[in-house]
Amino acid sequence: FLSECQYWGSDLQLPEMPFDEVLHSDESAYKWLCTLKKVGIVLLTGALTRQGELVKLGQRIGFLRLTFYGPTWQVQDKTDANNVAYTSGKLSFHTDYPVLQHPPGVQFLHCIKQTAAGGESEVVDGFHVANKLKKQNPQAFQILSSIAVDYTDVGVDYCDFAMQSKQRIIDVDHRGQAVRINYNNATRDTVFDIPAEKVRPFYAALKEFDDLLNSTEHKFAYKMKPGDVVTFDNWRLLHGRRSYQSGAEVTRHLEGAYADWDVVMSRLRLLRKKVLDRN
Repeated sequence: FLSECQYWGSDLQLPEMPFDEVLHSDESAYKWLCTLKKVGIVLLTGALTRQGELVKLGQRIGFLRLTFYGPTWQVQDKTDANNVAYTSGKLSFHTDYPVLQHPPGVQFLHCIKQTAAGGESEVVDGFHVANKLKKQNPQAFQILSSIAVDYTDVGVDYCDFAMQSKQRIIDVDHRGQAVRINYNNATRDTVFDIPAEKVRPFYAALKEFDDLLNSTEHKFAYKMKPGDVVTFDNWRLLHGRRSYQSGAEVTRHLEGAYADWDVVMSRLRLLRKKVLDRN
């Protein structure tokens, strides 16, 4: 009942829906999850500008994913930041949490406060870019879909943690199609235990992939307004942020949360049955 992915570049028409409709109408919630699966991103508008709105979204689909950063987490400029997201600097394209064996499938970000200048969000369709790489340099694609990279993250937040995992930057299925991107330079480890002669080709392949991600034809920029909730596929999209000025007080505040695709797809099937039964 779900047609294939709709790939996109800088020409993305960002799908938008009212937040309240998704919470209270089965048809709207079904449309939201279908679009999320197909396009990879949906912007929900009109949420209240306070913490806790994402908990409602979690209840709508089933439940949120608990991680070492808590059930939800606050993205804002912090003095002793333990994560690059908690600064006012530019965030390069990345997927969240490749350091986990099973990274969260879906990410929610709710804009509570937005800075006047800067702070624009950027997204890129990782599957579309992976397909491009496969066409123009099959060897580079093969390298990134076969060599496991070490990721590590150590710190204290919701609790103390010391995480370590190995991931391929591009995970593929039995047909060689990209099914998950695992790429976050901020948590990529200094350990790289591959034969010496494979190191240069790996970095050349990674640079080519990174250049494609950052090319103007592939990336899409938008600026969230207070009350906006962006929902996106963390296995498919890479996201980033332009820098902004940090002041004496917090000028930009987003609340974030995760859900697993298992939970989302379960709700999608149940909503589909409800909607079809009514019609």
